[in-house]
Amino acid sequence: MPSLTEQKSYVDGRYIDDVDAERFETRNPATGELICTVQQASESVLELAIESARQGQTDWAALKGSERGRILKRAADILRSRNDELARLEVMDTGKPIQEALAVDIHSGADAIEYYAGVAPSLHGDHYDLGGSFAFTRREPLGLCAGIGAWNYPIQIASWKSAPALACGNAMIYKPSEMTPLTALKLAEIYTEAGVPPGVFNVVQGDARVGQWLTSHRSISKVSLTGDVATGRKVMAAAAATLKHVTLELGGKSPLIIFADADLDDAVSAALMANFYTQGEICSNGTRVFVARSIEQDFLERLVARTRKMVIGDPMSPNTHVGALISEAHMHKVLGHIENGKNAGAELLLGGRRHMANGCDRGYFVEPTIFARCRDDMSIVQQEIFGPVMSVLAFDGEQEVIARANDTEYGLAAGVFTRDLQRAHRVVAQLKAGTCWINNYNITPIEMPFGGYKQSGLGRENSLAAIEHYTQLKSVYVEMGRVEAPY
Repeated sequence: MPSLTEQKSYVDGRYIDDVDAERFETRNPATGELICTVQQASESVLELAIESARQGQTDWAALKGSERGRILKRAADILRSRNDELARLEVMDTGKPIQEALAVDIHSGADAIEYYAGVAPSLHGDHYDLGGSFAFTRREPLGLCAGIGAWNYPIQIASWKSAPALACGNAMIYKPSEMTPLTALKLAEIYTEAGVPPGVFNVVQGDARVGQWLTSHRSISKVSLTGDVATGRKVMAAAAATLKHVTLELGGKSPLIIFADADLDDAVSAALMANFYTQGEICSNGTRVFVARSIEQDFLERLVARTRKMVIGDPMSPNTHVGALISEAHMHKVLGHIENGKNAGAELLLGGRRHMANGCDRGYFVEPTIFARCRDDMSIVQQEIFGPVMSVLAFDGEQEVIARANDTEYGLAAGVFTRDLQRAHRVVAQLKAGTCWINNYNITPIEMPFGGYKQSGLGRENSLAAIEHYTQLKSVYVEMGRVEAPY
């Protein structure tokens, strides 16, 4: 893919060139090469984004839901038609394998926009018969919403946040991660091409300063963040000053529980997907793999054998299974966690090193890493690593593993593998996690709510549940008789 020119913010349906803006770089994680420079949004650009969003939202909310839905459906169709082109751009910016981006990233974003295109015409309130009089509710947009994205799934996250916001009649000002700033701009172009009015979806580029500006601005009614727990706390604290609505999709250290009666090949498949897909850079990953002691050795042998066959290399190659981590700093952070695991006494079965072969020496590649004989108090078991590092822990009993699975400050996701469906439902009911899977893992259809318990976040994304987070309810009482007064 040819090198890109300098990237800018997209505001009011066009790119804004700010010659005096600060610049930052975005680099290809697989090669370390510069992709392009990006203009950091200045306060004047941000104020323009607010003003254009305010004007655009008024026009957008005045449309009937069916009209908004038709426009969003066109956007979803355009997104799908450009799948290959956008997937390659996503791979260049994130380092993930092209086989993943082609199959998931763009399509899942289009799925979200298409789903909420269908929801838009069905938004409604309720009627309450009060005898001689009645009341009703109106479901109205919040107004201006801010979306702050993460770097692991840039276009998917931008779609997940913007689709329900726009379907409900809001405008969104979206800040992608400064590490992956490219594809959100393409989504903005597509919305404009589909007929979304100028200002209804603005993309402002920049680092945490831009996010802080949006979070504190009085005109913003809601902030939706995907990020780590520390950032989530800061966003929530800043939003409290103006009582903004907040949705936080944060980190996790999720358990994957494999009982002795599970289909072992399926369980191994799930463990691989729950730890090594997108190089392990997925918030809901099941990185604490609890395995019944009676099948532990068999599980580990199958797991290691299949992991050895995984191909690490050029993310643009269709044969690659494991791509590059997002940055050199993040790679060293992941390698530091691996060293901590070895020093704590965990048994390193596979991986654990930076991958340098086959032209990968210029990029930020880490081998899929499997630790066995782990203890619950090890840092690799307690802390979110966000890299291809799996910790396997043996267990003996059902109640024991439930207690250990819940012994974490996180609560984003969990998985259970067993042929005993009564046990599966019994265990899932006791797991303190917002999204659970039985005999699968990391399946996130747009129709299903996604979000966490405890420190893993607030609110829900996707499904009809997101409508509650992008609308406000107005109650209207209608008197059909005379007004009586005691005076």
